Amino acid sequence: MTRTLLLMRHAKAEDGYGVMDHDRELTDKGRRQAERVGQLLTERSYEPDHVICSAARRTRQTLDGVLGAMELSPEVDYTEAAYLASADELLELVSYVDPEVRTVLLVGHNPAVAQVAASFVGSEALVAYSPATVAAVELEVEWLYTAPGTGTGSILN
Repeated sequence: MTRTLLLMRHAKAEDGYGVMDHDRELTDKGRRQAERVGQLLTERSYEPDHVICSAARRTRQTLDGVLGAMELSPEVDYTEAAYLASADELLELVSYVDPEVRTVLLVGHNPAVAQVAASFVGSEALVAYSPATVAAVELEVEWLYTAPGTGTGSILN
């Protein structure tokens, strides 16, 4: 069974002046970006049945916009572990997903999300990972074995 890993950086967030980083909210532009990503994923027939989302406010708001535009209600794991995670730690979170799940959406932060994407897409992902960027990685292995070299991907937007 082919599995799809969607790697998304949160949408445009407000500057952190006077607010704890974890509590930063999306800007109006960020809300529009999130909805656009939901529309893009729908157009490309990507339907996540499981989501791993950082517990930060901006990632949760990003996910709300994406799923609202898609009219989907997948199982969602909001996790502090994705908030300051390294690329290896993000891949470890993916490794715990039930093997029956076909499509996972991971919503997180740079630089880790861009680093994971670059390990499948190529180094151009490191430069191109602005807010609300998504990469789709097609895997031929179970989630447990997800690692660089186990799939191929491309940036969607």
